[in-house]
Amino acid sequence: MDKYDPANPIGSEEWLALDEAKQIELVRDFHAELDLEMPVDALSIHLSIHVIVENQLAMGVELIPETIAKLTRQGLNRHEAIHVIGAILSEDIFDLVKGNIEEFSPTKYRRRLEKITAKRWLKGKY
Repeated sequence: MDKYDPANPIGSEEWLALDEAKQIELVRDFHAELDLEMPVDALSIHLSIHVIVENQLAMGVELIPETIAKLTRQGLNRHEAIHVIGAILSEDIFDLVKGNIEEFSPTKYRRRLEKITAKRWLKGKY
């Protein structure tokens, strides 16, 4: 794999065969073409979250493929759907790092994935 485009599905085996550094490089290359103005630290986190969500999708982690499909059926593109899942995941990671929670809860994560809709996301309610 030499190019990443989050708007298009990628082959799970091909993606998972790449090491993490290559995955991040491919995601970085895609975002560089968008000419986003983002602080380096924020971009690094953004790229990592993209890779985490793509890895979860490729591994078939419970509700990830279903959530991508649901959100795209509801009008979001695949890239936006990845951002939705990434935002949910990031919020839980942030709570963990800040000490607001003691451990990551897969149950809570699943509940939030089940609850999210494109409409809720667009209203800022996730």
